[in-house]
Amino acid sequence: MAEFSQNRSKRRDGEVLGGAVDFLLANARLVLGVGGAAVLGIATLAVKRLIDRATTPRDEDDAKGDDSWQDLSLLKATPRLQPRPPPAALSQPVPPPAPSLSAPEGSADAGPQTSPQLSSPAPPLCLTFQEKLLAFERDHVTVPGAHVSLAKQLAGDIALELQAYLRNKFPDLPFGALVPGGPLYEGLQVGTADPVRLLVPLALEPGLWSLVAGSDTVAQDPRCWAVRRTQLEFRPRGSSPWDRFLVGGYLSSRVLLELLRKALIASVNWPAIGSLLGCLIRPRVASDELLLEVQHECLELTVAVLLAVAGAQDGDLLLAWPLEGLAGNLWLQDWYPAEAARLRALDEQDAGTRRRLLLLLCAVCHSHSALWRLGRDRLAQVVLHLGEQEADWAEEALGEHFLQALELLLSSLEQASLPSHFNRDVNLLDGLREEEIDDLGFALYRGLQAPEGLL
Repeated sequence: MAEFSQNRSKRRDGEVLGGAVDFLLANARLVLGVGGAAVLGIATLAVKRLIDRATTPRDEDDAKGDDSWQDLSLLKATPRLQPRPPPAALSQPVPPPAPSLSAPEGSADAGPQTSPQLSSPAPPLCLTFQEKLLAFERDHVTVPGAHVSLAKQLAGDIALELQAYLRNKFPDLPFGALVPGGPLYEGLQVGTADPVRLLVPLALEPGLWSLVAGSDTVAQDPRCWAVRRTQLEFRPRGSSPWDRFLVGGYLSSRVLLELLRKALIASVNWPAIGSLLGCLIRPRVASDELLLEVQHECLELTVAVLLAVAGAQDGDLLLAWPLEGLAGNLWLQDWYPAEAARLRALDEQDAGTRRRLLLLLCAVCHSHSALWRLGRDRLAQVVLHLGEQEADWAEEALGEHFLQALELLLSSLEQASLPSHFNRDVNLLDGLREEEIDDLGFALYRGLQAPEGLL
């Protein structure tokens, strides 16, 4: 009975608010004119629907749960940006204000003095969104060359030390040479947001292993591959040093990850290695990934240690990754090398700015309270989709492409679908919960209404 009374009270409050909204719309044309009233009507209708939902009992509200993105679409119908003149390059000099004339000082012999004319203050400098975006790039995206060189040196030294450790600790396991790489080496590094990728390749014997697509396994995961042991009738179990990591006839990424995790946390003498290299190195214990935090007096660096197996095609990599459920023993397809190569090829053919757009998106989203969930992998796919659709990738269009990327992300979230550029069966939004998608959609909508607020 109390719940029924509460629902009646909510309905009365909603009727009062709804009446106020109707009165506002009825008088909007007199104040704002026809065009302004239309814009206000769209936005007010969406607000009224949100009020109705807030004052609707739980049972009715559950039935309307699918309308949340329709409300967002109504709000998107309002004008996003006013027409603006073509953006000017940030490097163009700003003309200095005209020098102010000081009033002449009077003297005893001077004649009648006219009243001093005070110069009006110079108008504030109004930057376009393009100019603000380029200023943000200069201040928050560009990494000093000295820091890049130092980070590469530290990553290379850590790779050599870790390689020596693995050969001494596991002499029977044929690990390949450790290779540092990633955004730092591709010119795609954003501050300290992206870790250096330290690949630990597994040298598997030719003819004893084959790859099975994840969609053909019980996990039915198109992101992954299974590494199956073959030729057991001729080379029985135990013939390969990797056979001890088999689970159900497949090389288990989970078992290998756990082996390396224990070694990195408990066995490696990181204080001694750090002292030798002039820095402090600590494994990140709480992370599911194998991460090393490196602190130098000049910079901070994160190194991601990645167990890798060569993929089905040249250049493809499969990574041991902390996956959930039935996919826990599978190997994740690594699209980063293909993404970086494709963006570089597209930019080189038309002197484009696709990689700069990716850097800007990564920098903006990394520091945002909600957008950080998007991550480099999803943002790279958005830039690839835009990069092959749009024709003009000159610097003057960078601001417009930034807004187009936000719009594409928003429409993808509305559909809960962002297909991978390299495998359309992979939906890059599958790992997000419904409430996370709602938070991302709202943050992107606000960003489109006032993009300067993201910078």
